[in-house]
Amino acid sequence: MHDIADLESRGIPSAFVATVEFITAAEAQSASLGLATARVFTPHPVQDRTDAEMVEYADSVFDEIVSKVTRTP
Repeated sequence: MHDIADLESRGIPSAFVATVEFITAAEAQSASLGLATARVFTPHPVQDRTDAEMVEYADSVFDEIVSKVTRTP
């Protein structure tokens, strides 16, 4: 999250991507950094997922990630 904060502070649109298990932690970290970082969450868990399942996870959030990192700061 600190890397995302650094990029955002330099005007580089960024997004934090994690699994839904980390929603609360991401919100707390964003608040502590005073950052309104774009966040995208995938299904959890990712361990032991097949390649096909990981592609499905990525496909399900791809458009959302692209829209967040191509926004005008």
